[in-house]
Amino acid sequence: MTERDGTSAVQGALSRRLFAGGAAVAALGTAGLAVGATAAPAAARAAGSVRRAGAGGEVKHLRLYMEKLPDGQLGYGLEKGKATIPGPIVELIEGDTLHVEVTNTLDVAASLHVHGLDYDTASDGTKMNGSHIEPGGTRTYTWRTHKPGRRKDGTWRPGSAGYWHYHDHVVGTEHGTGGIRKGLYGPVVVRREGDVLPDPDRRFTIVFNDMTINNLPKGPDFKATVGDRVEIIMITHGEYYHTFHVHGHRWADNRTGLLEGPDDPSRIIDNKITGPADSFGFQFLAGEGVGAGAWMYHCHVQSHSDMGMAGMLLIAKPDGTVPGHDGHH
Repeated sequence: MTERDGTSAVQGALSRRLFAGGAAVAALGTAGLAVGATAAPAAARAAGSVRRAGAGGEVKHLRLYMEKLPDGQLGYGLEKGKATIPGPIVELIEGDTLHVEVTNTLDVAASLHVHGLDYDTASDGTKMNGSHIEPGGTRTYTWRTHKPGRRKDGTWRPGSAGYWHYHDHVVGTEHGTGGIRKGLYGPVVVRREGDVLPDPDRRFTIVFNDMTINNLPKGPDFKATVGDRVEIIMITHGEYYHTFHVHGHRWADNRTGLLEGPDDPSRIIDNKITGPADSFGFQFLAGEGVGAGAWMYHCHVQSHSDMGMAGMLLIAKPDGTVPGHDGHH
């Protein structure tokens, strides 16, 4: 299995390191990016308890490298030689500040631009205001998040919590068209204190980029076990509108994908239209109500799925078997 073919496995490893505070993060003196809870035992989950996000307000640090991959595509990585498409998941809690030290190992100028968070022009990541990185250079981008609250005029300011993303804004054009096409993008999740957390290694990033998923010729497969709390982070880039559909599972069309209570009016969906630079996410319990199996996810624009925009969510029984799956699709 090549690094590109094994994107989900590599991303799972990166998520573990962010969750636990791996060497690439600890080297800059922080305990890690993701909320610092440990995995709940299966018995605790069965009893109905869930892991929740703690309080924000921490100052965190991360080091990223922009690199050319062996197949000519581009990616972000936590270490030299470890770039992936999509890049590593960045997870914060409202109130956190993140300093991202980015090294550009490419032979062209590149940058890091984020959606949904607070930053000044020095951290914008565009050539138009000089916040890019020349070849061989290093730059620190600072992202801030905030909690919701009332403004002085009495109106309500929304918080930063949500499913966002980062990407290059320089390669190819001043809008980063070439960089995004080649894979310079990744997910950002900002939690609100008390938000339900997915199981570690069960956070999957799916990016519809033009007519590919995660820049692969066909959609990658993702694996879980019945009862796992799975989180999907969905991002769209490129020239086209798509619809994201997953078989056998559904979610609430709100900030988290979860209902807040019996009177929550959020619409329940299993298909959502998504256009360039859109991002959303949701959680679900793997196999809830439907059991183990090989469940397809895909773009529901028929010609798009016919051209390869489809993959499998493989939900195994506790013994590891996946009914209806022979290893091919």
